[in-house]
Amino acid sequence: MTKYYIYILLVTTSVFSQKTNYLLKTGDSICLESRNEVFCKAIDFYRKQKYDSCYAYSNRALMIASTNEEKDFFNCIQGYSAFINKFYKKALSNVLKISNRKNYSQVKLYLLGNIYLNQQKYDEAIESIETWIFNDKLDDKFLKKAMLHNLGLAYIHKKEYIKAKEHFNKEFTLIPLKDTLALVRAKMDLANVYYNQYLDNEAIPLFEEAYILAKLFSDIELKQYTSQNMAVVERNRKRYKESVGYYREFIKWKDSINNRDRIWELTERDKKLAVAQKQQEIAVQDEKIKRQKVQRDGLIIGSSGLLLFIGFLGLFYRKLKKKNKLITQQKEDLNVANKTKDYLFSVVSHDLRSPINTIRYQHEELKNHIDNKDLVAIKEATNAAIAVTNSTSHLLNNVLHWSLEQSNQLVFDQKEYALRPMVQHVLHDYTILVEAKSIRIESNLENALVKADKESLKIVLRNLLDNAVKYMNGAGEIKVTTGVKSETEAFISIEDTGVGIPKDRLVKINALKDLSIDKIDRSEGVGLGLILCQTLIKKNNGTLTFDSEVGKGTKITILLPSIPV
Repeated sequence: MTKYYIYILLVTTSVFSQKTNYLLKTGDSICLESRNEVFCKAIDFYRKQKYDSCYAYSNRALMIASTNEEKDFFNCIQGYSAFINKFYKKALSNVLKISNRKNYSQVKLYLLGNIYLNQQKYDEAIESIETWIFNDKLDDKFLKKAMLHNLGLAYIHKKEYIKAKEHFNKEFTLIPLKDTLALVRAKMDLANVYYNQYLDNEAIPLFEEAYILAKLFSDIELKQYTSQNMAVVERNRKRYKESVGYYREFIKWKDSINNRDRIWELTERDKKLAVAQKQQEIAVQDEKIKRQKVQRDGLIIGSSGLLLFIGFLGLFYRKLKKKNKLITQQKEDLNVANKTKDYLFSVVSHDLRSPINTIRYQHEELKNHIDNKDLVAIKEATNAAIAVTNSTSHLLNNVLHWSLEQSNQLVFDQKEYALRPMVQHVLHDYTILVEAKSIRIESNLENALVKADKESLKIVLRNLLDNAVKYMNGAGEIKVTTGVKSETEAFISIEDTGVGIPKDRLVKINALKDLSIDKIDRSEGVGLGLILCQTLIKKNNGTLTFDSEVGKGTKITILLPSIPV
């Protein structure tokens, strides 16, 4: 296993508390004495942890800095800002310019150790960190624990496992019993030391302990890394079924992190849209005020300037008409955007309410089972929560793709593609999943050239295959066929032996191809995934149809423009 979790503690919060306070006091003193706006803004952005702005202003400050104190200070905060933004070469350049004066020596060693570790210069990192530890006079166990951790990581990469284990054990002694996050990370570190020496009997129990503790902890990234470690361990042990389970957990947590970030971006975009709409209303009001003023001034001129006034008014009217036309178009665009936003919020508020409440209820049950030490009930509650989370993750993926498509941010590039390798790539991703569910996938893929956007077509295929797996009653079969229907059309057919679709719902699904955003009725129970599929296929100049019979399965046919071979 070569999976290392590099945990590098940053200086922005309580780390280096005394030295950080010294830096802030030094910055305030420089600002007060110089009264230089650039200096003051740089230190203010550093205090507020706005490192992009701090980097820019400290760069300007270095151009005009004259004293050694000023140069050391601004090299320090610019180097740290560059480190936070992962500009490691620039960070190293700044830090090496810091003098070795008493007040800066430890800060310099700390930054050098972390920068070299990120640059994979392990000998230099070890030298800097060990010197820092030897000279450390601070009673800060949290900081010392982090530096011991980084030292252990450097020795792991150098394959000096005895020294790595020594430093991880020292780190372990500094971890409070209540600090579950640090305990999990420490166990993973020690496990990696043993595992890289092929000491599986010592390593695997530590991986398992870290995984169990992470399951009970709220940190999603920690759940992601521990489940990934277990997937690799089980794969190497040739326990493929267990490995698949852990790998699916890893994907679930990874998707949760990505979707969380995407939903946050969508919310921020909606805020900006609301601000833009308000600014537009203010602009319209300002335009009305200006028009009233012009009309009033025109009347004061009197009859002697009547002809001039009429000419001016005509010119103004034409400009105003052009602006009103632009405003009307913008209003229509905003209405479409608002309808899309309202629909997305309807999906999120309606479809997420139930699973979120279910997860909350299951967590309460899980807490009670943990208090009662009922392991069987804990496993059942966890499995139920995983199933609900998987469903919710699939919904969030569809919300993301739908929102990107509606806001024209989904990259759409139609080119000539061969159907067979594209469909084979999607089917390959489902092989392990369907085998675990006793579902067999058969494929008869004749090659055909189509003009389409490959990524949006993959999104459609994944949604349709997800539905086929989801509505399969136990074991079953999915048959995927591609070929040429005519000189101008190629087809993709997905046929399953699932539960089928009732006739009334089948009519609504096939009618989706003619719906626009303002005609969608959420009360009809049509899922966002199928709406997204119809939208993307229509954008690819194709058609999507469903044939189904309850109890006998469903056949889905995609027709796309083909190119003669």
